[in-house]
Amino acid sequence: MSEQTTTGAVPGREHEPEAELVPGPIAGSAPQTPESPGAAAAAASDAPAPEAAPIAPKDRRRLFAALRWTAAVAVFAVVGAGVAYGITRPERTRIPGLSTTDDGRWTFPALSQPALPPGAPLAQGPDNKEETHYAQLTGLLLPAPEGAKADDSVKADKDGAVSADAFLEEYAPDVREKLKQSLEWDGLRQITGRGWTMPDGTRTHVYLLRFHASGFVDAFKGCDTNARLNGVSALELDDVWTGVKSTQSAIVPLRFPGSGMAGESEVSVYQEIKPVLGDEQTKVGCLQSGDVLGMVIQTRKGEVAPVPFHQTVILQSQLLS
Repeated sequence: MSEQTTTGAVPGREHEPEAELVPGPIAGSAPQTPESPGAAAAAASDAPAPEAAPIAPKDRRRLFAALRWTAAVAVFAVVGAGVAYGITRPERTRIPGLSTTDDGRWTFPALSQPALPPGAPLAQGPDNKEETHYAQLTGLLLPAPEGAKADDSVKADKDGAVSADAFLEEYAPDVREKLKQSLEWDGLRQITGRGWTMPDGTRTHVYLLRFHASGFVDAFKGCDTNARLNGVSALELDDVWTGVKSTQSAIVPLRFPGSGMAGESEVSVYQEIKPVLGDEQTKVGCLQSGDVLGMVIQTRKGEVAPVPFHQTVILQSQLLS
């Protein structure tokens, strides 16, 4: 509501005292009384603003406590995020309290089976009763793990192929001729191999022998307890592998990696009988999968560690399956 006032003298009344004009209501508006809302609003606008009431000491302490807790929570959030990021970066074995015991397993590259020729069935497919492997044999060969150095004692050409004579150097000299004749008569088609040495001195030789049919694999007698490997006294069943298999076979089927049959591959694992010849022990894994015989030979000064040896056997078996 607006108010109009004048302060000039009225013409013709110069000698009369100036009358004090009291503001009046504008036409059409209701008169203001002390009780009216307009008068109350005007009085409120003219009245001085009340000063803010001082915060009581008790409320001030509560405010400071709330601020301290808010700051503490923010600091913990930042620190916690930093710790979480730090944990995800290094290996668990380097973090106190979260480290896992190193059991000696090796780190292999990501494994994948090679592509099949167009229209060829899988070795373990339902339409492949002979379990014939149609993929390239070198593609089914286990790659070397991280940290390994190539072992030139496995005499493979640039394509990974190994001659029968080079393969038979794994056996004692007096049995090589007989085994070579057996390979020729029993339908050997191809041998491929790879060898590596780890920093702890463990030497691994892996061979794959492809025959004309699965029935010929059983005829080869070069991978069992009677095999006479070069520098090896005699072979017996691997005690660790056998113990685990006997424990697990009572509650689960045998067809799983590590139990004696990996996938559909028959697995037999042997170790050199103690006392060994010389200062090295040898362990052998034999894998039969359709028309392919896999052979893993591992040698180490003192004793072959069971975990990386079994790991190598299982992974090679999975590639064949």
